[in-house]
Amino acid sequence: MNRLSTTKRAEIIRCLVEGNSIRSTVRITGAAKNTIAKLLLDLGTACSEYQDVTLRNLPCKRWQLDEIWSFVGAKNANIPDGRKDEPGIGDAWTWTAIDADTKLVPSFLVADRSADAAARFVDDLRSRVAGRVQVTTDGHNAYLTAVENAFGRDADYAMLIKTYGAASTTITPERKYSPSKVNGSETRVIHGQPDPAHIATSYVERQNLTMRMSMRRFTRLTNAFSKKVENLAAAVALHFMFYNFARPHTTLSKAAGRPTTPAMAAGKADRVWTVEDIAGLLDRPVQTVPWAGQNL
Repeated sequence: MNRLSTTKRAEIIRCLVEGNSIRSTVRITGAAKNTIAKLLLDLGTACSEYQDVTLRNLPCKRWQLDEIWSFVGAKNANIPDGRKDEPGIGDAWTWTAIDADTKLVPSFLVADRSADAAARFVDDLRSRVAGRVQVTTDGHNAYLTAVENAFGRDADYAMLIKTYGAASTTITPERKYSPSKVNGSETRVIHGQPDPAHIATSYVERQNLTMRMSMRRFTRLTNAFSKKVENLAAAVALHFMFYNFARPHTTLSKAAGRPTTPAMAAGKADRVWTVEDIAGLLDRPVQTVPWAGQNL
């Protein structure tokens, strides 16, 4: 990446974090496809390391956890017979944790949807927060053991389980790609005394939408999916670096009376980062960071 100036790096990064695919970024910036892909991988590593080191000892107290589906190479049902045993191909789940107050997302993991992945994800979150917290998840059973083992009784934990309408036997074109109707929800207190007013997953579900809008790889019904799990993990790390440090959050900014990012609200940044600042992470000494999702 030494051949690219900071200005050119920033131009490419700006395209990627605003939802462009690699091929569209090629057309917009004129940079070669392989150059952009290598920049993404190198910068993803740098972003992962910086956030891993910086986003610790967080004062945040109200956490919402969720996981969002995507795929690498092919959906599980469409993997060719000759590639079914190939690691890093098929359905991929990105686990995220958002603080309801600062909107910070310090923990994210690209992996499968197994109990092992849940344990790795929740253990990482636990290592970043200080003191007792309130945690809300959906009804995915893997969270039960993961939260218990990571937090013990040092968390007020509840599940918010939504019930959806049964699929219609006749699917009309206008309904084919629409989400199922939510018929209701059940609150289930697992342990502790979570505040009923804050048992919610609305912020983390909204973050899922932000991810789909900001990363082309998460767009539904697209051929811009990741071809390698390393690329997906790098895109996720870059997205959250931009989201946490460089993208002013509307609600936070209105409350503070000035542009404010989640990292600023959490006391982990003193200014809004620029895309050039993010590009500058490539000039810092970078340690090897194992890619989340390497066991897909």
